[in-house]
Amino acid sequence: MQLQKIDRVSSITKEEFIKNYFKPQKPVIIENYVNDWPAIQKWDLDYMAEIAGDKVVPLYDDRPVRHDEGFNQAHAEMKMSEYVALLKREPTRYRIFLWNILKEIPALQNDFSYPDFGLKLMKGLPMLFFGGEDSYTFMHYDIDLANIFHFHFHGKKQVILFDQKQNDYLYKIPHSLIVREDIDFAQPDYEKWPALKKAKGFIGHLEHGHVLYMPEGYWHYMRYLTPGFSMSLRAIARNPKNLGRAIYNIFWMRHFDNMMRRWKGQAWIDSKNEKAISKTHSKLGI
Repeated sequence: MQLQKIDRVSSITKEEFIKNYFKPQKPVIIENYVNDWPAIQKWDLDYMAEIAGDKVVPLYDDRPVRHDEGFNQAHAEMKMSEYVALLKREPTRYRIFLWNILKEIPALQNDFSYPDFGLKLMKGLPMLFFGGEDSYTFMHYDIDLANIFHFHFHGKKQVILFDQKQNDYLYKIPHSLIVREDIDFAQPDYEKWPALKKAKGFIGHLEHGHVLYMPEGYWHYMRYLTPGFSMSLRAIARNPKNLGRAIYNIFWMRHFDNMMRRWKGQAWIDSKNEKAISKTHSKLGI
């Protein structure tokens, strides 16, 4: 993979962000943008265990998608206090994914504000993501192709990003938002996945208080180098093409995929995985 470092700035004005990053659809890490948030002082794993300890949270790991699992179906659950204790005790693959702050712990919204980046943020969807040491998300992009602002807390995280122009090189699974789940983007096997050598993307690392901007529809792979968590805020896609794809994904693609899983079972999943390889290699003449 041909990865360049994500731009890093200490802070940024709305005008600078729009000109240098939003309009060219380029990612950036902002290191000191939210230092005035109470969350900067308060939000760590112990605080989450204290304020949400009795909440039962859904957990996800890195097992491959199966036909008999629903869209974003959790693999396990436990109380937040137990999950935090697990994170602090030992490495674990279990992650929390898309945990809605407003729904689960409304008091947390007092610890942050909605920054003015020049985009209208969707204030009903502040989502938390947790992970243990060396856990990771599969390379994927979000169903709504939104502009995403990812605020990281507690610990360190590695991020690898690609734009949609790299689809031909990533072994994208048809009728889905992911690539082949057996690709290790931390240490890719180029003999098995030769197309990845042509993929041009970005790499960066997040620490407590950093903000990552991911432009519309960007593929993202995130690995927790230490236990930690992040919050994402999002703004609707502005590019008409991306907005159209978001509508297609939400109202057709995911329902079609679920229907085919019910009809053909695991054979549907297996055939999509095979097509990801054949279509990628055929386009490149491999």
